[in-house]
Amino acid sequence: MITSLRLINFKPFENQLLEFRPLTLLSGLNSSGKSSILQSLSLLRQSYQQDLLSKTGLALNGNLVNIGTAQDALFEDAKEDLIGFDIVWENGIKGIWRFKYDQELDVLNLNSEPVDPKVYVSSLFSNKFHYLQAERIGSRTSYNMSEFSVIQMKEIGTKGEYTAHFLSLNEYKNIPNSKLSHPNVKTSKQAFSDPETKSYDLIDQVEAWMGEISPGTRFKVAPKPEVDLVSMQYSYGDSKPYRATNVGFGISYTLPIIVAVLSSEPDTLILLENPEAHLHPKGQSKIGELLALAASCGVQIVVETHSDHVLNGIRLAVHDGKIKPEDVGLYYFQRVEKEEQLVTEVISPHINRHGRIDRWPDGFFDEWDKNLEALLEPVTE
Repeated sequence: MITSLRLINFKPFENQLLEFRPLTLLSGLNSSGKSSILQSLSLLRQSYQQDLLSKTGLALNGNLVNIGTAQDALFEDAKEDLIGFDIVWENGIKGIWRFKYDQELDVLNLNSEPVDPKVYVSSLFSNKFHYLQAERIGSRTSYNMSEFSVIQMKEIGTKGEYTAHFLSLNEYKNIPNSKLSHPNVKTSKQAFSDPETKSYDLIDQVEAWMGEISPGTRFKVAPKPEVDLVSMQYSYGDSKPYRATNVGFGISYTLPIIVAVLSSEPDTLILLENPEAHLHPKGQSKIGELLALAASCGVQIVVETHSDHVLNGIRLAVHDGKIKPEDVGLYYFQRVEKEEQLVTEVISPHINRHGRIDRWPDGFFDEWDKNLEALLEPVTE
């Protein structure tokens, strides 16, 4: 599990250290640097997958993230022509990478000593990894299959595009963490001999957690290997099946998150952008609770969000003893003026065992309070 990340001369950061927890939440104004944290980890992973990181350098463009050229990656007021990343894991192993800056290149040459080979067996570089971007795939009548991503890498794609394929292969496998089992999960489809048997099958758990967002949701996945596609239909209770294109976007946007979380073994690393997209408030809060539960089971999650409901779902999980407060890290990114320049400043509020937060910087999920105060002001005719 990653315990800290330092960014040097990368995008809005000259030298920024972040302490990571099992669950780390990134929030703040748009274009304040939140996504740069996830991008830095993704750059290292995709460079490793391209067989560049250990001896050649950093690939700025690939299947996980596309930065552009070196000038798009370098901190604007950098005093040195280099970009660096330092990562420390809980076992004390460190990865220190420095890359030379060349304005026109999109592969930056390595300019540091080789790291400990043990670094490359961590979740960041293994098949215990998921990265779900903010722009996920919407409703489709069919979805692509990928033997490499799903079978070899055990991934569902950065846009969730292989979720249906992943689900079709793993729907009757038990979820790795029984603690994530939904309290109202139905009886297993396979447990005909014992109708009281509680199901830990992935498909049943996914349907139960999806029921928090859209009650009664059922899934039917049908692989069509002759055309490398998987079809997906939805139903509600005992209703007729519906095409995926005839259900709300919130379902297709949330399904990859639930599948990724429920299928993850301990020591998996999940990077997640905007889990609240297309979700109603209760659903957002339940996603926050699920993320907290997963983090308490050894899955490390770094989530970028603008949702106070996701935050409150996490706070409630702390309040209810489902995750320890010290296992939750909160960061707020803001732009402040220093020496007539706007720079990114990172503030880290703390949460206590009651789910209460010690300080609320201006802009940190406080818009409702501000609006309420405005609405309660005396009206003068």
